[in-house]
Amino acid sequence: MNLSHLFHGPNSGYVVELYELYLQDPESVDPEIRALFEKWNPEAAESATTDVQTQDMDKIVATANLAQAIRAFGHLEADLDPLGGNPPGDSCLTFSGHNLTDEDLFQLPSSLVRGSIAEVTSNAHEAITKLRSVYSSKIGYDFYHINSIEERKWFRDSAESGAFRPPNDPINERLLLESLTQVEVLERFLHRIFPGKFRFSIEGVDVMVPMLNEIVGLSAEAQIHHILLGMAHRGRLNVMHHVMNKGYKGTLIKFKDPVLHRDFRDYMGWTGDVKYHDGARRAVKNGKTIEMEITLAPNPSHLESVNPVVEGMTRAAGTKVDKPGAPIFDPTVSLPIIVHGDSAFPGQGIVSETLNLSRLPGYCTGGTIHIITNNQLGYTTLPSDSRSTLYASDLAKGFEIPIMHVNADDPESCIEAARMAFAYLKKFHKDVLIDLVGYRRHGHNEADEPTFTQPQMYKKIKDHPTVREIWANTLVKRGVIDKDEPEEIISKFTEKLHGDFESLTSEDIPDEAQSKRPPDEAAQKVKTAVPVKTLRELNDSLLKLPDNFNLNSKLKRGMERRANSLDEMDEKNIDWTTAEDLALASILADGTPIRFTGQDCQRGTFSHRHAVLHDSKTWDAYCPLQNIPQAKASFEIHNSPLTENACIGFEYGYNIQEPNRLVIWEAQYGDFINGAQTIIDEYLVSARAKWGQTPSLVLLLPHGYEGQGPDHSSGRPARFLGSAAEINMRIANCTTAAQYFHLLRRQAGVLEKDPLPLIVLTPKSLLRNSSIYSSVRDLSEGSWQPVIDDEMNDNQAKKVKRLILCSGKVYIDLNNSEYRQQNSKDIAIARVEQLYPIPTEMLQKVMSRYPKLQEVVWIQEEPETMGAWMFMFPFFRKLIDGRFPLHYIGRRRNSSPAEGSSSMHKVNQEALIKQAFMIDEELPNLDELGITWVKNV
Repeated sequence: MNLSHLFHGPNSGYVVELYELYLQDPESVDPEIRALFEKWNPEAAESATTDVQTQDMDKIVATANLAQAIRAFGHLEADLDPLGGNPPGDSCLTFSGHNLTDEDLFQLPSSLVRGSIAEVTSNAHEAITKLRSVYSSKIGYDFYHINSIEERKWFRDSAESGAFRPPNDPINERLLLESLTQVEVLERFLHRIFPGKFRFSIEGVDVMVPMLNEIVGLSAEAQIHHILLGMAHRGRLNVMHHVMNKGYKGTLIKFKDPVLHRDFRDYMGWTGDVKYHDGARRAVKNGKTIEMEITLAPNPSHLESVNPVVEGMTRAAGTKVDKPGAPIFDPTVSLPIIVHGDSAFPGQGIVSETLNLSRLPGYCTGGTIHIITNNQLGYTTLPSDSRSTLYASDLAKGFEIPIMHVNADDPESCIEAARMAFAYLKKFHKDVLIDLVGYRRHGHNEADEPTFTQPQMYKKIKDHPTVREIWANTLVKRGVIDKDEPEEIISKFTEKLHGDFESLTSEDIPDEAQSKRPPDEAAQKVKTAVPVKTLRELNDSLLKLPDNFNLNSKLKRGMERRANSLDEMDEKNIDWTTAEDLALASILADGTPIRFTGQDCQRGTFSHRHAVLHDSKTWDAYCPLQNIPQAKASFEIHNSPLTENACIGFEYGYNIQEPNRLVIWEAQYGDFINGAQTIIDEYLVSARAKWGQTPSLVLLLPHGYEGQGPDHSSGRPARFLGSAAEINMRIANCTTAAQYFHLLRRQAGVLEKDPLPLIVLTPKSLLRNSSIYSSVRDLSEGSWQPVIDDEMNDNQAKKVKRLILCSGKVYIDLNNSEYRQQNSKDIAIARVEQLYPIPTEMLQKVMSRYPKLQEVVWIQEEPETMGAWMFMFPFFRKLIDGRFPLHYIGRRRNSSPAEGSSSMHKVNQEALIKQAFMIDEELPNLDELGITWVKNV
């Protein structure tokens, strides 16, 4: 008999299963269920739907459905709001929603509810009541969006068994009170001593601090070596002191804000940052041995931008790179914790970008504990205006992340949620989220007046007791402490803060992180040449494939050509890809690990790299750089998801955590760096000045004007140059394969001596242009050249009247043009390969080589404000010092980087090149062509 049509509802399968067990062995089911089945007649049920026996079976199904609804949606009626707001509820959670009454449930067995609750209750009514106390109390469990049956069962069993509920322990309960007291008293003290000064108080979600400390304690027990913590400014000062264990004096000094700081205009460009952006490190020791290190990552006020940074730090901390081949990531070594805001979590796109990284092979970290400090309010914006979802956490559901909504005024439930989150992460190595529902006692900042926009909410908050008061009263009622003890704890801690404040002197200055000044000319002293024998051996190793590997026929021909490219010392046979391969291989042979990621970087946007080869028959993948016998460190290369902001943030974090590894990210096209502007501005170029961090991340940005339109032409060099100051980065635009080879090797050589970010404008069409090829001698005897002078001899140099300076692909266009051949006697062309730091001395040396020099021209293919000109001009003018005219030739100022028409590009590019060689006259209709010639700048 097909029973499925007799029972209806989401749990009908459960009832069918019970009935089939009953038919096979009546003794195998609960006696009360057996009694129901014994008096039920299926044939009668089919002919008379109003029969009392059928009604009994409907009650069974309805009870099972009600239990399931409570488990799945009980959070909708949970008591989550400390301010007393009504939960949304749902009719599926009511008896009437399932046509049930109290009397029905009293008559049904508890076994219908299933789980551990059924074992400790005597009937369905008692079991349902117990179930509500689990799912609709101070914690709302929200996990039925997870596809994994195993994970859902784990959550159900953990919640219903109370396995993570803190036991009644007077010692721990008192410690929790002390922790909440420290949190509250610090905020009150700062509010009183420094009225109106910004601190972005934690008050309203105070319990976050003991929750974090609970996770820290569990991590220590689990022998986790690194905790990486990211959070915005709200509550940060309290976390600094009561989780990171930073002394109070440092913060008190920064509140006093003495004029006497470090030298703000030193070589390193130190500026520092506001106190609620600072990072911190804490070593958890057992005697003299450091068992665990906790890092609070510094971050800007660009909310949520620190998320991928923390994930990258975590990945680096847990990755072993000391052996050749692929690195080994151990998810048990490090733990990321990210604290979010309730408006920023659904509002900032980088949140979803980072969540998307969580289960990707090149980015996973073994799970992250997310905590939303839910104030139920943005700056002044209500949830109804800041998100399109019921919960602030709903975005996480799309990534199958389990969620626990918890009332921030119930410390025990909050600790339970923290313990459960940690246990889930350790078991399944997946993200988990706690939605900590509280409030914000003051305005967005301490100078803000929130009653202007939320008068009713703030009337409630004004009259609402703090979580410390609530917990203290609970302990008094339990008899754990006497009624005077809470005030004694407050007095003791307040006295401590007063003592630290009174001990400050006028000589005290903030203890701010600052990077060390590198040795003079450290980058220039790095030896980048590699012996010919080594280069040839590396090339042979890179071309060796596994036996029976079926390589694509086109790639096979390319590898055959490359096999002989290093035979002749002075033949320019080494293309860009070969130079890159040899650079990376030699770096690995030197013992430096490499992490290479980016958009389609394994093959390369322009089908040039092929760092990972694929067997055309078996689909097996093979990475030559992971299999060279000369390597002394690991190599990894991963295609990134199609995002820039989170991916570059991730690589930045990886780089900062382990600065002795070469970390490279490549854009599909340089134009797409636009998508990471927050990470570029707030971290990469300014971290040293603000936080003393010294990144050495390499960005490869394909750049060059080739008629491909506004979004496939420019790596936006002017943007980087606009942020270049105090030697905070290196920016290069290479025109030969050898230059790229030496540039990468130099970067690897100064990772610890003189770390700086490296921005490389890389070629596109030139990748296969023999004009940029190099010889073996260039690699084995050469070095990085910030400026490459014209190759003419000294006798020819004496005739030069015009010096053309340029950078990048436009040099190839100039040098290969017919006008170059016609004007070769009195015109020299020099390439500025290093745009920053500006190689002033080398430029001066180049100019001094031409005794009859009459004028200098800077030419660029980018618009006037989008290339290097606007940045270089003041330096050129100072360098020339009025000795001869300085001219500019390039595309005029445009709001768009490039022409959308390929034919228009060709016409404009031709005019640009031609004008560079015309000394005494201007091309007709130059302005109409979109070209600017500015004379005597």
